[in-house]
Amino acid sequence: MKPSPALTHRPAMVADLSAVAAFPQNAQELFFAYPKAEWPLSADQLAAAMTERRDSTVVLLDGRVAGFANFYQWHYDDHCALGNLMVAPWARGQGVAHYLVAVMEQLAREHYHAKRMQVSCFNANSAGLLLYPKLGYALSGVVERRDPQGQRVALIQFSKAL
Repeated sequence: MKPSPALTHRPAMVADLSAVAAFPQNAQELFFAYPKAEWPLSADQLAAAMTERRDSTVVLLDGRVAGFANFYQWHYDDHCALGNLMVAPWARGQGVAHYLVAVMEQLAREHYHAKRMQVSCFNANSAGLLLYPKLGYALSGVVERRDPQGQRVALIQFSKAL
């Protein structure tokens, strides 16, 4: 039997950003994780996001950077909103996203005393739409957005009590 992978986490560092920038495999994947970014994702774009966001965190799978996320909203004693969730292509299907969401939930509780976590997922992002309900998130809304080509898309919003 294959041993389970060793997952750990730590705050993201500038030295991690080149690896993270390579996670999105195409413009659509980048749009799902970081709608305001321009394809291809660069370490500079991620560094700019890190200055505007909080708790940028990486997951390490067997010592290698395998996942990244942060908060784009943080409201003390209320909620945090998860953003920029990305998993390296080589690490997908190995529990990285599950682990990372759990880590971010814990950070929301510890750093902001958050009572809820909010996540959003575009309608074409099957992986995200399947992930969040499995982790206890419930549908809380649907809003219209535009993709980079100007097409209407649905942003599915989920929420979970912490």
